[in-house]
Amino acid sequence: MDTGKTRDNPNPRENANHISVLLFWWTVDLFKKGYRKNLVEEDLYNPLKTDASEYLGNKLEKQWEQQLKVTRQSKGKKPSLLKAIALTFAWEYTILGVFHTINDLVIRLIQPILLGYLLGFFKPGSKTREEDAYLFGGGIVVLTMISMLMFNHFVVGAFHVGMRVRAACCSLIYRKSLRLSRTALGETAAGKVVNLLSNDVSRFDMVSIFLHAMWTAPLSAIIVTYFLYVNAGYSGLIGIGIVFLIVPLQVYTGKLTSIYRRRTAIRTDERVRLMDEIISGIQVIKMYVWEKPFAKMVSVARKAELDVVIKTSYIRGLFMSFQIITTRIALFGTLATLVTFGNKLSSDKVFVYQSYFTVLAFSMSMQFVRGVAEIAETLVSIKRLEEFMMLEEFQDSNSQQQRVLSRVDGIDGVILSRITAKWNASVKENTLKCIDLLAKRGTLIAVIGQVGSGKSSLLQAILGELTLSSGYINISGKISYACQEPWVFASTVRQNIIFGRPFDRRRYNEVVRVCALERDLKQLPYGDMTLVGDRGSSLSGGQKARISLARAVYNEADVYLLDDPLSAVDTHVGKHLFNDCIVSYLKNKTRILVTHQLQYLRDADHIVILNDGAIETQGSFQELLGSQANYAQLLSLDESTDLSVEDIPEAERETNGPINNLLRQISRSSVKSRSSDKPVKEKEPEQTVVHTNLEASSKGTSKESVYIEYFRSGANLCVVFFIGVMFLLAQTVGSITDWWMAYWTTQEELREFYERQISLGTQALDSNSTMENEYYTNLQEMLSTYTYLYIYTGIVVMLFTITIIRSFAFYKFCMRCSSNLHNSMFNSIIHTSMRFFDTNSSGRIMNRFSKDIGSVDELLPKAIMDASQIVLMMAGSLVVAVSVNLYFLIPIVVMGLLFWFIRKIYLKTSKNVKRLEGITKSPVFTHLTATLQGLTTIRAYGAQNILCSEFDKHQDLHSSAWYMFITTSQAFGFCLDVFCLIFIGIVTFSFLLIGGTLGGNVGLAITQSMALVGMMQWGMRQSAEVANQMMSVERVVEYKSVPEEPLLETPQDKNVPRSWPYQGRIDFEKVYLRYGNNSEPFVLKNLNLSIQPREKVGIVGRTGAGKSSLIAALFRLADVEGTIRIDGIDTGTIGLHDLRKHISIIPQDPVLFSGTLRRNIDPFDMYPDYMLWRVLIDVELKDSISDTLGLDTHVAEGGCNFSVGQRQLVCLARAILRSNRILMLDEATANVDPQTDSLIQKTIRTKFADCTVLTVAHRLNTIMDSDRVLVMEVGTVVEFDHPHVLLQKKEGHFYSMVQETGHVMAEQLSRTAEECYHSQQRIS
Repeated sequence: MDTGKTRDNPNPRENANHISVLLFWWTVDLFKKGYRKNLVEEDLYNPLKTDASEYLGNKLEKQWEQQLKVTRQSKGKKPSLLKAIALTFAWEYTILGVFHTINDLVIRLIQPILLGYLLGFFKPGSKTREEDAYLFGGGIVVLTMISMLMFNHFVVGAFHVGMRVRAACCSLIYRKSLRLSRTALGETAAGKVVNLLSNDVSRFDMVSIFLHAMWTAPLSAIIVTYFLYVNAGYSGLIGIGIVFLIVPLQVYTGKLTSIYRRRTAIRTDERVRLMDEIISGIQVIKMYVWEKPFAKMVSVARKAELDVVIKTSYIRGLFMSFQIITTRIALFGTLATLVTFGNKLSSDKVFVYQSYFTVLAFSMSMQFVRGVAEIAETLVSIKRLEEFMMLEEFQDSNSQQQRVLSRVDGIDGVILSRITAKWNASVKENTLKCIDLLAKRGTLIAVIGQVGSGKSSLLQAILGELTLSSGYINISGKISYACQEPWVFASTVRQNIIFGRPFDRRRYNEVVRVCALERDLKQLPYGDMTLVGDRGSSLSGGQKARISLARAVYNEADVYLLDDPLSAVDTHVGKHLFNDCIVSYLKNKTRILVTHQLQYLRDADHIVILNDGAIETQGSFQELLGSQANYAQLLSLDESTDLSVEDIPEAERETNGPINNLLRQISRSSVKSRSSDKPVKEKEPEQTVVHTNLEASSKGTSKESVYIEYFRSGANLCVVFFIGVMFLLAQTVGSITDWWMAYWTTQEELREFYERQISLGTQALDSNSTMENEYYTNLQEMLSTYTYLYIYTGIVVMLFTITIIRSFAFYKFCMRCSSNLHNSMFNSIIHTSMRFFDTNSSGRIMNRFSKDIGSVDELLPKAIMDASQIVLMMAGSLVVAVSVNLYFLIPIVVMGLLFWFIRKIYLKTSKNVKRLEGITKSPVFTHLTATLQGLTTIRAYGAQNILCSEFDKHQDLHSSAWYMFITTSQAFGFCLDVFCLIFIGIVTFSFLLIGGTLGGNVGLAITQSMALVGMMQWGMRQSAEVANQMMSVERVVEYKSVPEEPLLETPQDKNVPRSWPYQGRIDFEKVYLRYGNNSEPFVLKNLNLSIQPREKVGIVGRTGAGKSSLIAALFRLADVEGTIRIDGIDTGTIGLHDLRKHISIIPQDPVLFSGTLRRNIDPFDMYPDYMLWRVLIDVELKDSISDTLGLDTHVAEGGCNFSVGQRQLVCLARAILRSNRILMLDEATANVDPQTDSLIQKTIRTKFADCTVLTVAHRLNTIMDSDRVLVMEVGTVVEFDHPHVLLQKKEGHFYSMVQETGHVMAEQLSRTAEECYHSQQRIS
C-alpha cells in the first residue's frame, strides 16, 4: 500500500523538439547527472503519458473483453490474447514496419550497387571518371547516415513498444489475479504468477525488433537473388542455395528452442514455487532441521530445469556460429563455382556479391531466424498468459447483486436459504449442506464446531468466495471481514488498518483502543507509522491478529464477518476485544463470529453449531440450554470455565453428555467483566519520515571481482583461457578468410591484367621486352587459381570447425557457472540466520531466484557470446582495414579514445539505471505475492481498485527506469554510429584522394568499415549489456556471501552422545537474546532458571513479553549471549543441526509444504509406513485421509486443502514421530476448536509423559495443571513456580492475570491449580 511518498519529475522527452529527439540530445542531462552522482529512485522521470500502466492496462483489457465477448457469441472458439495485443498496438507496430521497410528494402539494397560502381574506378584500366567516383563515395556515406538514423530510431521504438506491451500484459495479469476464484488460486502457485510477470512477459522486449523481419527478410531475399542472378548467373544461385540450406536448419532449431522454452518455463515455475514455499516456511524448516531434504528437492528441480536450458544454449551456440560462417560459406560457394566454370574474378563484382550476401545473411540467417525463435518463444509465453487469463474467476453474484436488492428491507442483515456448496466441483462430497441461517440486523451470531466442520467455509460462502451449488444468500449492506490467518502487508501499521479508506483520526483512535493496540503502538519505534516487514514479519502473532481485526472494524460496514479473531491473543486481551470491540463498539452491526472461545457464547444472540458441513443445531443460548442434541466434540474440553480435561468428571468425559450440560456450565461461570481501560490521548505521529527497509544497491561500477567470481564458479582459469583462445582463433580464421578472398581477387585481377598486357605486347610492333619479361615473371610467380581455391577451402573448413567447438564449449561452461552460482546462493540462504528473512522481503529474495537466475541462465551467456563475437569481429575488421593502409590507425586511435571516454560516461549512468530497474522490479513481485496471500480480505473490502492503482504505481516506476535504460543505451549507440560514419567517410575518400590502390584492397577496406556501422553499436551495447547482466551475478553473489548461522555442525572434537538428551533438563544461565546487530536492544535479559527433567512448564506473559523469544533462544534462531545447557551440555558448543533435531516443536502457525502427506511428516524417509500410520491414528487424522492415496495424499501449497486444525494435528504427528525428550508448544492450540485442543492436550499428556514440555500459552486453562509456570515481562523472568504457589502472591503478576479473567473464572482456575498442586504433593 502507498506509504504517502509521491514523486513528480517531468520526463524531458515529453517537451523535446524534433531535432533533439532525432539526435537523442534530450538524454544529455541524464548522462551528466549519472556521471556526477549515483542515481537514486527520486532521479527517475515520470513515465510518458502513453506508458502509464493504468492507461495501457485499460487499452489491452478492452480488447481482451472484446475477445471474450466474441468467444461467448461463437461457442467453441477460444479467445486470442495475441489478437488482443495486435489490435491494441496496431498503430505502433505499423510505424515500426514503415521504418524497417525503408531501411531493409531500399537503402541496404542500393548501397552494394554504389559500391560496385565505386570499385570499378579502382580496377586496372578503368574508364570511370573521378567526379563520378566522388559521387558514388558520397552516395555510400549519405545512405549510411540515413540508414543509421532510421535503424537507431527503429530499435528504440521497438524496445519502447515491447515495454508497453509488457506493461499492459502485467497490468492485465494483476487484474486477473484479483478476480481468481479460490479454486483457481489453490491450483496456481504464487511462484508461477511471479514467473509470468518476470520471465514470460520479458519476451515482448525482443520480439518487437525481429517481428517485421518475418516479411521484409523474404522480400529482401527475392530481390537479392534477382541481383545476384543478373550479375553472377548460376554461380550466384549456388551461394543463395547455401544460405537457403542453412536458414531452414536455423528455423528448425528455432522451433526446437520454443519447445525447450515451454519445458524450461514449466520447470522454472516448479523451482520458483518450491523456493516460495521454502522462504515462507523457513523458520519451520530450520527448527525441524529439514534443510537437507528441501535442498535435495531444489537440486532435483534445478537439474531438471538446467537439462532443458543447456539444450537451448547449444542451439543458440549453433545459431551464433552460423552468424560468422553463413556469409563466408555462401560467398565461397559462388566464387568456387565462378572459377570452376572458367569465369574471372574482379573486385567490382566480388565485393558486390559479398555485400549482397551480407545483406541476405543479415536479413535471413540473423533477423529472420532469430525472429522465428523469438516469435516461437513469445507465442509460448502468450499461450501461458492465455491459460492464466482463462482460469476460473471469482463470481460475486452470490452476494453482491442480492446485497443491493435486500438492503431496502432493513431488518435482515444476512439470509442464507438452503445453501449447498463445495470447493471442488469434481468432488462428490459437499462442503456445506443445506444451510439455513437468518442473521437479523444488529445481532451477534456465534458459529462453533470442530476442525473441518465448515465454519470458515460458511464465511467464504457469504463473501462469495465459495460458489453455491444451490440456495441463495441475501446480504443487507456492506461487508467487512477479519480472516482466520491474519493478513498483514509490507507498509505502515496505519496503512494496514485504514487500508485505503479516508483517514478519520477520531474513528481511528477509537478503533485502536477497542482493538487493544494502544500499548503496542507506543512500543513500536515510530508508532503507527512504523513499517512492518513483508507478511508482518516484525510483528507477533497477536499483534497481526489485532491489526487484522482493527482493519475490519475501521472499515464502515453493515455486516462484520470475524473468523476466529480471538485465538491468537491472551485471555485478558481476548476479553477486552470481545467486550469492548465486538459486543460494544459494533453493537448496532450484524456480526457473525466464528470462535473456539466458548466462554463468550452466553453473550451471543444466536449460536450455530456446525458438524460436517451441516448445522447440527442452532438457536439462542437459552434455547440450546434445554436442547437434548449431542455435541460430543465440545464436551471433551470445557473452554468456558477454563477447566482442564482432568477437571471434567471421568464419567462425563466418557459418555460425552448432552450439550445443555456444557451450556449450563457456561451459564454458571460466564460473568461479564468489562475492561476498565481508559482511552489514552495519543499524540498524532508526524508523517514526514517513514523509515523504509529499501533494497540495498551496490553503487558505482561492478567490481572486477564479479567477473572473476562468475568465471571461477564454472571452472578453473585454464578452462577460461582455453575458451578465450578458441574465441580469438575463430575470429582470426574468419578475418583471414576475408583477407584471403580479397588477396585472391586482387591476384586474379593482376593475372588478367598481366595476361592482357603480354597479349597486347605480343601483338604490338614496338613491344618493350623488359616490361613483358617482368609481367611474365610476375605471372609465373603467382599460384594457380585452383591452388588459391584449395587454400580458401581449407580456411573455410577450419573456420566452421573451430567456431562450432568454441560455441559448444562456451555454453557448457556458462551452464556450469549458472548451476554453481544458484547452488551457492541457495545453500547460503537456507543456512543463514532468521534475521536475514526478517529484514528482506520475500519478493526481494524471490527476485534473485526468478529474474536474476533467469538472467544468469539465459541472458548473460547470450550477451557474453554476442559481445565477445562482435567485439572480436570489430577488431578483425579494423585489423583488415589497417592491413590495407597503415594510416587508418590514426583515426582508429583517436576514435578509440573517444569511444573509451563515451563508454565510461555511458556505463556509469547505464549501470545505475539498470540497478534501479532491478530494484524497482522487486516491489512489483512483492505487491503481487502479498495480494495473492490476502485476496479474500481484499475482495471482502472491495479494495481491488486501490490495490490495482498501487500496482500501477509500482509498475510505472519500473517502466520509467526501463525507458531511461533503453533511451540511454540507444543514445550511446547513436553516438558510436556517428563516429563509424566519420570513419567510413575517411576510408572512402582517402582512397579517392590518394589513388593508386588496387580495387581488391579498396573493396576490402570499405566493406569492413561499413560492417562497423550497427556492429560497433551492437557490440558496445552488448558489452554494456554484459556489464548490466553482471548486476544479476552481483546480486546473486551478494546473497551467496550472506553469513551463515554459526556452528551448523558439531566440531569433530566435541562428541554429542547418541541418546542425548536423555533426561531433558534445561538450564538458562545469564541468557540474553537480540534480533539483529549489536545496536539492537536485547529482547531477553539476564534469564537465569532451571527446568527439571520431565517437567511440564507453562510460559505466560502479555504480548511482547518475550515468550516466543524464549523458544528462539532454545533453538538458537537469533543471537544468544550467555549459556543454555541441556542435560549438562552447553548448546552453544554443539552444532545447530544436532541441537534442533533433538528438540520437537508444535508451532503457532502450522506450516505444511506442497507434495505428499508422507513427505510432510517424514521428509528424510527414516520411518516405515506402519509408524507413520500409527502417529496419524494417535492424532485421529486417519479418517481425514483419502483411502485410495493414503500417505501419498496430495498436500496443496501451504496446506490450504487442510483446515488449520488438521495442519496442527500433522505438526503433532511430526513431534510424536521424532520422540524427543524436549517438546515446545508455541500457542499450538490457539487456532483450533476445543475438541482438537482436547485431543492435542490428551496426546501430549500420554505420548510425552516422560518428556520435558514447555508450553507458550494465551489461554490460562491450558497451563493451570503445569508443574510450574514461567511468567515473563519485557524479556525478563518475573515469576517462576507452581501456579498454585504463584496465586498465593496477591501482588504477583500471575495472580493479576488470573483475576483479569473474571471472578468466577479466576476461582475455577485457582481450584484447578490447587487440585494439581495437592495431587503432586501426594505423589511426591
